[in-house]
Amino acid sequence: MADPKGFLNHGREVATSRPAEERKKDWNEVYVPGSLLPIISKQASRCMDCGIPFCHNGCPLGNLIPEWNDYAYREDWGAASDRLHATNNFPEFTGRLCPAPCESACVLGINQPPVTIKNVEVSIIDKAWETGDVAPQIPERLSGKTVAVVGSGPAGLAAAQQLTRAGHTVAVYERADRIGGLLRYGIPEFKMEKRHINRRIEQMRAEGTKFRTGVEIGRDMPATALRKRYDAVVLAVGATTARDLPVPGRELKGIHQAMEYLPLANKVQEGDYVSPPITAEGKHVVVIGGGDTGADCVGTAHRQGAASVTQLEIMPRPNDERDPIAQPWPTFPMLYKVTSAHEEGGERVYSVSTTHFEGDEDGNVQWLHLTEVEFVDGKLTQKPGTERKIPAQLVTLAMGFTGTDRENGLVEQFGLELDERGNIARDADFQTSVPGVFVAGDAGRGQSLIVWAIAEGRSAARGCDRFLTGASALPAPIRPTDRALAV
Repeated sequence: MADPKGFLNHGREVATSRPAEERKKDWNEVYVPGSLLPIISKQASRCMDCGIPFCHNGCPLGNLIPEWNDYAYREDWGAASDRLHATNNFPEFTGRLCPAPCESACVLGINQPPVTIKNVEVSIIDKAWETGDVAPQIPERLSGKTVAVVGSGPAGLAAAQQLTRAGHTVAVYERADRIGGLLRYGIPEFKMEKRHINRRIEQMRAEGTKFRTGVEIGRDMPATALRKRYDAVVLAVGATTARDLPVPGRELKGIHQAMEYLPLANKVQEGDYVSPPITAEGKHVVVIGGGDTGADCVGTAHRQGAASVTQLEIMPRPNDERDPIAQPWPTFPMLYKVTSAHEEGGERVYSVSTTHFEGDEDGNVQWLHLTEVEFVDGKLTQKPGTERKIPAQLVTLAMGFTGTDRENGLVEQFGLELDERGNIARDADFQTSVPGVFVAGDAGRGQSLIVWAIAEGRSAARGCDRFLTGASALPAPIRPTDRALAV
């Protein structure tokens, strides 16, 4: 443990953000560079001698949080990095993007602000990169077995790195033009600069992982060809089928899925465009969906110079504090969250439903009609007399995803069975109904968090390793049925 009295001597401090008006003018990460390290030792000292660290269970990866808190408190950054990497392949991703369910499970959080676990995590890994403590881990011998990993999001990358380090020859197939999946094209630059992905890709290349971009399995290469070429396959193709909004006027120009809109902004940062084909500049923007993807659309619209930004959510506004009856500690509570994008402006409207869109004579969306809703006898019902319309010249749909892509033929070509929720079915070793074909991440779990994706990738890698060699020394942080405290 760290300082036995740390939680008594120090209050919670978090990373300092740059002023909203300043950061809206660029695409750099929102936090002041170097603002964390001076306070991290004190913050890590708040990790108390709780006896049973519920943060372990709150984290799907089972991160050894008290251990690396202790090392961070003592400023032993090399040891802290070792303990961090023992359970997490990419802490610089989770330290920036994870909603930190570990903090919701922190024992200190029962009656005090919890330990700033997420900030300590990202400080450790950033320091490790700075000091050269992150190096390729090249396997001592090769197994002679080959594995194809389809998809290069966090689940695919975690599985590929684990299998490469186990001695297998691994190739990652990605249908986009760059590696990273949603990390690359779904997460805006201001939340995580893509240099962090590039750095990990170079580490993985040095370890022996191969990457094949611009190849969509099912279209560019049939599944049968992939199966013949490799001894095993890990599918980490995500849940990319977006939920749509079938209301009158949906066909109007200017209404886009979030994942049609967000990648174009990232491609500008990659140098592919001077300006994005879909832009919020000078427009009244409406974002439908109150989750993290919606917040990403809000922040992107601010940086593109939107005239106004309104975010709609069909559910009621969450509570500011945990409901001890409905969401008791140490479960992950659904609370009102103000992200960096919300700090930058815009309006958030709860308990409303879109009825239809209205356009101009050229077929461009101009207005969004909505009505207030409420729960009556457990059913969401429109409130009479609350109809109104708001200006909407760009609408982004950020209402979540319903399952893996079925249009490219991958599921059918592999002959995969689906579960009752429409995800790819798998057994306790993450193996699908087809021997030698494994699934990890959102494709098997459904839309979830980045930390779950990495945990699933690591677990699927263990199952695949066992299939290839008969046994595995790779860790398996979760089983397909695990839900932990952090759901």
